[in-house]
Formats: sequence, structure tokens, C-alpha cells
Amino acid sequence: MSVRSQSSEPSASSEAPHRAGFACFVGRPNAGKSTLTNALVGQKVAITANQPQTTRHTVRGIVHREDAQLILVDTPGLHKPRTLLGERLNDVVRTTWAEVDVIGFCLPANEKLGPGDRFIAKELASIKKTPKIAIVTKTDLVDSKALAEQLIAIDQLGKELGFEWAEIVPVSAVADKQVGLLADLIVPLLPEGPALYPEGDLTDEPEQVMIAELIREAALEGVRDELPHSIAVVVEEMLPREDRPADKPLLDIHAFVYIERPSQKGIIIGPKGKRLKEVGIKSRKQIEALLGTPVFLDLHVKVAKDWQRDPRQLRKLGF
Repeated sequence: MSVRSQSSEPSASSEAPHRAGFACFVGRPNAGKSTLTNALVGQKVAITANQPQTTRHTVRGIVHREDAQLILVDTPGLHKPRTLLGERLNDVVRTTWAEVDVIGFCLPANEKLGPGDRFIAKELASIKKTPKIAIVTKTDLVDSKALAEQLIAIDQLGKELGFEWAEIVPVSAVADKQVGLLADLIVPLLPEGPALYPEGDLTDEPEQVMIAELIREAALEGVRDELPHSIAVVVEEMLPREDRPADKPLLDIHAFVYIERPSQKGIIIGPKGKRLKEVGIKSRKQIEALLGTPVFLDLHVKVAKDWQRDPRQLRKLGF
């Protein structure tokens, strides 16, 4: 079993060829994939929240290095689908696996391997050519004994299914432990070639999609038990305010928060509109940080009845 820690960090040769390619993180919902993507890129490009099925779009985070460009594809968590939306999210995951150069399987250190992990590992075993790295996330939440037991269990899981992990790497994105090492271990597995994106680009997600995701993240906070998967956000319009001087620009953003039932409207809006106002304030700060410009955010709540099960509504909402 090859478990990597900082002391075994590979040394970069000055004559090593430049590499560029795609890696994706897979795992059960809430296994730490988005947090890890953000830690590697060094800026928030994927939304994170403490509930399953937060990520719905394939977000590419781009890590620029002198020796390589690593493009991270962040997929939804693979899960047993209960709705048409769930089936589509699973299709996104499988399509992504077929197209990347490296697959990183995220397994939280603080949770024993379960049926969901075995389900994903079994699917990974059928992908023969792509190197697979086991990434043990959230190591800051366990002691060394529990971590050692998890590492052994993960090594054993690969053997049971007839494949060997290219690496097994314990990391903590929150404590910034071994995140750099993980990138060092992924890079040699990428194909040789020039950079695929311009220096300075951190993601290829359209700005409107990222803004919608930031609003959805803020809207999910505090209501995850009541509305775990029922919220979708669409940015209808983004326009610079016309009557502003050049040194004091203002961007008008009009967005709709969609829920599935009228009864959910009150939960999102809150008493006297207090909750929706908080969502607006929190997401506006994040949007301004993302765009680097002052923003006026106009939010409205709409009901799209049972949208997760309706193909026409799913298309309209971008799925």
C-alpha cells in the first residue's frame, strides 16, 4: 500500500516536460469534493454546504503551476437517484469519468466505508485505463489510529475489486494539510502538453452560473432540513446601471429563486421578508468579491411545481 505523506513529496526536475490535463473528484455526497477543489485552486469556485447534492454543475477549477496546468472537474455526488434530476446528475458523473485523465475518489476519514462508497468503487473498477487516486478527506476530524484504520480499509477495498490505487493520500482541505502534495502526485499522471487555459483563469464556468450558485448556497443555509434539494436559482438579467459615472459602476442583477411548492415560499422569504433579505446580503458580498464590482441584487421567489421531476422545467432551470 502506497500512502503518501509530506515527507515523501516528489522533487520536481527542472527538465520535466510541461503537463496539462483534467482530474475529477468523485465520492458520496458531502465527501469534501468542493472544499478540496476550492483549496487547490486557492479561491472559491465550487459551492459547499453540509448537505448532499449541493453541486449540480460540472465546475472546472484551474490550478496553474510552472510545470503543469491541472483542470479540476467537480461533479455532483454519485447517489441512488430518486428523481429525474437525480438520474441526470448521475449521468453527468459517468460522462465525466470517461473523459478525464485522473480520477480522485474522496472518502471522508471520519466515516467508515459504507454501501455508497462500495457502489462508487465498483463503478470505478470498470474503468480500466484511468489512474485512480484514493483521497482521504477531513483528516483534521480524526486521530492517527482512526486514520490508519481508514487507510487500510481503503487499500483493501481496491484489492477486493481487483484494482490498485495509483496513490492513497490523506488530506485536510480545511487545515491545508497535504493539499499541495496531492497536486504534486496528480501532475505526473497528466499527459504532456501546453497549458489549455490562459494564465489567471480560475474556472471556465459562465459568470451567471457561478452567481446563481452563490445565491443558492446562501438560500440553502439554515433551511437544509426543510428544503434540501428543492431550491434552484436562475439569473435572468445582468446589466450595468446606465446612469453611473465610469469610476462608480453598479451592476444590476435580477434573479429568481425557484421552489417546488407554495408552502415553501414562506420558509425562503421568512417573517416580513427577513430571511430573503439575509440571503441577498450574504450572496451580494460573495458576488461582489467574485466580480470585483458593486452589485445591486434583486431577488424574487417563484414556485415551479415539482420541478425536479418535470423534464420541461428541468431544461428551463438549466439541467
